[in-house]
Amino acid sequence: MRVQAVSRAQILEEFRFRCLELAANDNRGFKQEFEELNDVGKDLPTRAGDLEANREKNRYPYILPYDHCRVRLSIQNSHPHTDYINANFVPGGGSERDFICTQGPLHHTMADFWRMVWEQNIRIIVMVTALRHKGIVLCDKYWPLERGTVYHGLIQVTTVTRKQGPDYFITTINLRQRDCPTDRIITHYYYPSWPDRGVPKNVSSLCAFTEHVRQNLEAIPRLGPAVVHCSAGVGRSGTFVALLWLMQLCVRGIRPDIRAAVEDLRLHRMWMVQNLEQYMFVHQCLLHWLSGGTSACQQTQGASSDINHHIQDRPHSSSARGNRAGRRRHHHNRQTPPSDQQQNTLQQILHPGNLLRRILPSSSMFNSGSHTS
Repeated sequence: MRVQAVSRAQILEEFRFRCLELAANDNRGFKQEFEELNDVGKDLPTRAGDLEANREKNRYPYILPYDHCRVRLSIQNSHPHTDYINANFVPGGGSERDFICTQGPLHHTMADFWRMVWEQNIRIIVMVTALRHKGIVLCDKYWPLERGTVYHGLIQVTTVTRKQGPDYFITTINLRQRDCPTDRIITHYYYPSWPDRGVPKNVSSLCAFTEHVRQNLEAIPRLGPAVVHCSAGVGRSGTFVALLWLMQLCVRGIRPDIRAAVEDLRLHRMWMVQNLEQYMFVHQCLLHWLSGGTSACQQTQGASSDINHHIQDRPHSSSARGNRAGRRRHHHNRQTPPSDQQQNTLQQILHPGNLLRRILPSSSMFNSGSHTS
């Protein structure tokens, strides 16, 4: 069904008001919504990941892929368990398989990772973790950091170029399967400053990075899903996919529903958007991106601490919101538009900074014919 598009200004106005509601009374709304998501997906089976033959392929024994949407590799040499990798297809606004979220490869699963990339015709990999933190390996190095070639199983992996952005690296990788003359070009985005189980310190940084990836996804033919991974492939990966998905909706003039998006993600991979801080940070980033920046760019120590610091003892209007959007629906209950005072208060709460003008979508994207892809 075609969705009636609305203007970016209207989306921003309504989203500001929604964030004010959620942030009132010491973030009571944020906490309630996140608690309501606790049990989503917990009854879904993970039999393949639990098999003894596959346990050593899991970076974390308690984070396993759901069976119903796990990525299946081709069977090798008639061995039945060679189809397993700790990865799930997840939605992103267009289909149930827009993304693959997976754990950071282990030393002995690198060949499986690159086999998945080849078999699923993947052209974009997004890595939102450092390789190490305080001596702990969060992800094994599965590609050459500098120009050079390595082999993983039957896949030849060659780093061609590596460019450094403000807070991230973009690497062009050439893939070739042995005895196959066809090359494939992979773009690898590496955002190393996102802490495990936390959020980036700079809202503007992650927004610019996510928008850069989003524009690249829009520009290239959709040959296969994009891979997103951190260490476990749930918290930071889920936060990134949720933000990019919601940006895509807003660009098409569709009202974002963060709770519904996270619920849908959790029905495809456990613990997506792992904690309250990350859940609030999605709201913070989306508001920042939508607003285009109204005050100086500011470093933040995390969404929850930043909001709590500014919200205490502030008066807010409170109104119950019934008929919540269902799974993957993005309807919105119309509310009284927020006053200028409320908008200014929210800007102080979430510190929206100056957003790079290059990431603002053109007005042509908001005509009445816009719809989800």
